[in-house]
Amino acid sequence: MLIVLDSVGCGELPDASVYGDQGSNTLGNIARHVRLRIPHLRSLGLGRLVDLGEGAGARARGRVDRPSAYGRMAESSAGKDSVTGHWEMMGIVLQQPFATFPHGFPPEVIDHFEQRIGRQTLGNVVASGTEIIDRLGAEHMQSGRPIVYTSADSVFQIAAHEDVIPVSELYRICEIAFDMVAPLHVGRVIARPFVGSVGAFRRTANRHDYAVTPPGDTLLDLLTRRGIPVVSIGKVRDLFAGRGIDRAIPARSDADGLNHLMEVVHEQGEGLIFINLVDFDAQFGHRNDVDGYAANLERFDERLEDVLSALRDSDLLVITADHGNDPTTPSTDHSREYVPILLTGSRVRAEVDLGTRQTFADLGQTLADNFGVGPLAHGTSFLNEIVGARS
Repeated sequence: MLIVLDSVGCGELPDASVYGDQGSNTLGNIARHVRLRIPHLRSLGLGRLVDLGEGAGARARGRVDRPSAYGRMAESSAGKDSVTGHWEMMGIVLQQPFATFPHGFPPEVIDHFEQRIGRQTLGNVVASGTEIIDRLGAEHMQSGRPIVYTSADSVFQIAAHEDVIPVSELYRICEIAFDMVAPLHVGRVIARPFVGSVGAFRRTANRHDYAVTPPGDTLLDLLTRRGIPVVSIGKVRDLFAGRGIDRAIPARSDADGLNHLMEVVHEQGEGLIFINLVDFDAQFGHRNDVDGYAANLERFDERLEDVLSALRDSDLLVITADHGNDPTTPSTDHSREYVPILLTGSRVRAEVDLGTRQTFADLGQTLADNFGVGPLAHGTSFLNEIVGARS
């Protein structure tokens, strides 16, 4: 089981200043504001990677209470978005970052897009998704124009009220956008439907990501090629354009995703279960909601107890993240941070400090080693460090 806590970073990378992310430390800064009740994450060694304080009801700071391996990973690819992070942990290291548009998309791109969809648009600015629908939602509902916006990441996002532009039509519009901007090296087009009335808009679970195809083999490709099942939960399928995935399960929320995870754990005899929990990022990081982010960490920690109890003797559980999104900083964008990596299972030695890994690809190489399907083009396996030779 591979659980990605979307945006749960643990401290700025050495090149954070290049991205304007000095001082970012998603977990550490939240812990300075909120006494975190996350005993299960602490028991896996999270407190060894970042100062979490004592926390309410927590045991000794940094204490490890179960067999686990813990460390942090640096992103060697340029960028700080979900596609780049997930691709790298599956073995793809990008030498060229995806294109970003800090001043909006060029007029000729928007003009061509409007011609193709038969509608004028609103926005074309860098903005937070919740802020822009609050700002332009009323005009959108009156005019029927979709809202186009981007961020510090390589994304072309289109927001529309479900009563104004039905979800199926929004998806069609996004497919047109993807056909146009993918050649510009844009990483994703994202459909951002919302509902509600002026002053009370809220985004729905009908989000859909259109991502470019990985440029080489990922761990997912190697697994499915060998007949080893890969089940994705949440937005994982979208991030890999569906490639290398046998079964994809959408998730309405982190809670819904974890419900599906437990169902699959009890159904699945072998293979990889790969889940992304996006609410940390979408609901709390991008909204600079420190208390909400902390509460979601605590909710995940409560559910983690069930996941740990369900582990079989042959199972390996991995918890990590894809980038940061520090809700305590002025920015509402992703942050260039280390990410934690925690591993546990009956095969894991009593306590293993993995130190700082120089690339997320070390995780993919380790899992390829575990399944006997490698090697991948990038990364160094640490499987023997945590469990000894593969049985």
